[in-house]
Amino acid sequence: MILHIKNMVCDRCKMVVKNEIENLGYSLVKVELGEVELNQKITDIQKKDIKLNLEKFGFELIDDKKSRVIEKIKALLIDLIQNKNADLNQNLSSYIADNLNHDYSKLSNLFSEVEGISIEKYYINLKVEKAKELIMYDELSLSEIADLLNYSSVAHLSNQFKKITGFTPTHFKQIKEVKRVQIDKI
Repeated sequence: MILHIKNMVCDRCKMVVKNEIENLGYSLVKVELGEVELNQKITDIQKKDIKLNLEKFGFELIDDKKSRVIEKIKALLIDLIQNKNADLNQNLSSYIADNLNHDYSKLSNLFSEVEGISIEKYYINLKVEKAKELIMYDELSLSEIADLLNYSSVAHLSNQFKKITGFTPTHFKQIKEVKRVQIDKI
């Protein structure tokens, strides 16, 4: 049985969800961003128990089809940013359509309708948040960050960064306050 879970955005989230469900006595086949496959079918009462346990950690079970599709898109984009962005060798719309086996225009319309933001703007927001994280670590140059996030140039990264944050990456680096947003809040 597959459960769809909202707000799973990282490997740590996967670990928490896995531990919580296993602590309830269920065996898992696999855990992915936004999705858990149980080894057995569960009743509505058992599902409610899992739901209540996961809500303590900010996760939500998703039952309707639209929300599941939206979460799949978000999980795909988050995974792309966190793990594969530099390897993206096709345009974003093709990447999403190929990975989700759906027509991109339908996915895009659904995402915009439900989230109030286009997939592209959501993706840019994720890239900027990742850029903020990398800037704060102070281990990579802006050029290396631009390459890692698949920007065509540092200028392109800087322009998008400033549009979203109001700061240039260099100015952001100098600010002492933390200005990051959690990925599940984007």
